[in-house]
Amino acid sequence: MRWSQAIQPCALAALVATLLMVLGLNVFVTMVSVGFLAVVFYRQRRPGIVIKALAGAKLGALSGLLWFGAASVLEAILATILHKGPEIRSELIKRIDQATSQTSDPQTLAMFERFKTPAGIEALMLIGLACAFLAAIILAALGGSVGGAIFGRKDKP
Repeated sequence: MRWSQAIQPCALAALVATLLMVLGLNVFVTMVSVGFLAVVFYRQRRPGIVIKALAGAKLGALSGLLWFGAASVLEAILATILHKGPEIRSELIKRIDQATSQTSDPQTLAMFERFKTPAGIEALMLIGLACAFLAAIILAALGGSVGGAIFGRKDKP
């Protein structure tokens, strides 16, 4: 597999998966789907090639990376245009309050109070982005490996 030939099918898979997400597909299903789609699109361009599960996982990981970038930019643009910043902040604080109500440990309560500060919310968002980044790559690689296992054969003449 040549990476120069893989970028276009992976980018197309990322674009299709982003559109599916905008149309309401669950984010985790989207993450798996982008890897699977990358294998399908790569195999469509090169029908005689054998794509094993490992190669499919690599295609999936690349498409997951591209999808994460596209989805993050799209979400940032939408949040900015639609002025969703305060809404996102209040939702985070509401979830922190829910978690706070489930514990009585003073250290945990103090940590939750720190997360309510602007710096704490910033840290939570960065942690969330890092987790989403890893999840996108791992789940897309999983989807790609499934695609490679399914389509890991040569077409018979």
